[in-house]
Amino acid sequence: MAYFPADMPEPVPTLDDVAFWDHCAEQRLRFQSCAACELPRHPPTPVCSNCGSTRVRWVEAPEHATVFAFTVVHHASHPAVTGRLPYVVAVVDFPELPNVRLVTNVTDAEPAELRVGMSVHLWWDRLADGDARGRPRYLPRFRPTPGLPA
Repeated sequence: MAYFPADMPEPVPTLDDVAFWDHCAEQRLRFQSCAACELPRHPPTPVCSNCGSTRVRWVEAPEHATVFAFTVVHHASHPAVTGRLPYVVAVVDFPELPNVRLVTNVTDAEPAELRVGMSVHLWWDRLADGDARGRPRYLPRFRPTPGLPA
């Protein structure tokens, strides 16, 4: 069952991030990296901000991340989430991938348990509808890493 209701708006891929969403459809969290200077980046861009190269490769992200920042949402920004309040929107970073942060949700924890710096791990949220090619759609979400203190 999806974390949010089926009528929640979904991401709409753009020319720059369609490859990111294609990887997500395969339940693979991958981020763009410069093929010239090797600096990983997110969100995807056509040009490396570090060296100006347009050469791109995609690197696998680890399944664990660290909470960089978060907020607890108490007021629905869309009618579809009214029954899901409160929920957590977080920015997570990946120590192995400098320059990469991802906006996501942290689930399976009481908001009062969350802390900046806490370890979280990836899970794939299957959305109700498939994409235009008939493939399942997945969103990367995170939950606290079991066995580690909050």
